[in-house]
Amino acid sequence: MTTLVLVVLCVVVGAMELWAGRQSREQARAFARRVDELNDQVTKQNSVLVTVGEQLTAELSRVKRDVLPALDSRLRDNSGQVEELARLVHQADSFLRSQAGRLQDLEQQRITLAALRRKLGEMETSVRAATTATAGGGGEVAERVDEAVARLTEVERGGAEMLELQRALTRTLEDVEDVVAELLRYTEGELDSAVASALAGRPKVGGDGLSVTATGRLWSRDEQLQDILGEMYEACLRANGLQVRFRTVEDADGTGSAIPDQRRYFLGGRQMEELAGAFTALLISTGADLVPGGGVPPAGGLGRDPGAAPSLPALPSVPAIVPAGRAPEDEAALKSLLRVLYESAGAVAQIGPLLAVRTREELVAAVLDPAQSLELENDEVYWDPSTAIVRLRRLPAHQLWELTAWGASA
Repeated sequence: MTTLVLVVLCVVVGAMELWAGRQSREQARAFARRVDELNDQVTKQNSVLVTVGEQLTAELSRVKRDVLPALDSRLRDNSGQVEELARLVHQADSFLRSQAGRLQDLEQQRITLAALRRKLGEMETSVRAATTATAGGGGEVAERVDEAVARLTEVERGGAEMLELQRALTRTLEDVEDVVAELLRYTEGELDSAVASALAGRPKVGGDGLSVTATGRLWSRDEQLQDILGEMYEACLRANGLQVRFRTVEDADGTGSAIPDQRRYFLGGRQMEELAGAFTALLISTGADLVPGGGVPPAGGLGRDPGAAPSLPALPSVPAIVPAGRAPEDEAALKSLLRVLYESAGAVAQIGPLLAVRTREELVAAVLDPAQSLELENDEVYWDPSTAIVRLRRLPAHQLWELTAWGASA
């Protein structure tokens, strides 16, 4: 019996050992499979990392080969331009200071000459009185006194002319300094924009307030209106989200005569297409003003060309965005500019696609497309109000606004 029990126990122990060995082999195989899977995953990830590393290396090589040399070249070029403009500004500033000193000296000389003239006048009176009393030998003395007074008058007149020339030169140099300063700011802005775009790896886009996206012109036949017209023009620019990148002032005939100057503006901040829609809407909304006699304004906004039918329907009433009786800033600024233009005997104002022209009899505004603007530019009619109005009246009715009656009633 004991033998049988021992045999059974041996059999059981053997079976358990066989089962345990089998389980161990299965676990070892499962572990090996898991290790192989992990090894495959690590191999795949290593391959991906190698590929990404190669791409990064290639991109860095391309940046070092293409972008950095070009950026360095642009930085050197723009740095040279900035240094040149700064040098010109410093030269203009030193020249202005020297001219201011000379102007002060001329003022002092003029005062001295005036005092000397008064003194000689008193001496002339005394000599004439003495000559009359003595009645002898006075003719020669009187002649010398008259000659001295004449020479002094000539010197005084020449000094006044020199003083006026110095003042004109000072004004011209101040204008040059303003233009150079604006060009310097524009160049610095362009340089900052180019560096930022290159470092960010994206192309430079317009309409960022730094690039020139539109041009403008301003001219008036009346010199007394030039200052107020310039203020209204620049106020209209600001109200419509435009920034003056730089401006130029040119003689109308290039001779420095008394003909009013022609001003050109280079603007940034908004694109031409956006400006065209905005100015069209402003001209239409300005039609809410009463026509002469307190009548109802025409349905198409401001007065159209009398011979053309209105092409836009009446706009429905919309809730007021600003307080009652108060126009939005951009509309008020445009109205102010148009009223000042109407007071002139001849003027031209251009802001991007908007062109307003005043002659002695008419005030007309138009919103041009790029092709029409280029055509007027090539034909050089912007500075000639009479020719410009003739060309504007050939435009389609929806682009032209007749403002003469509106200006008379404003």
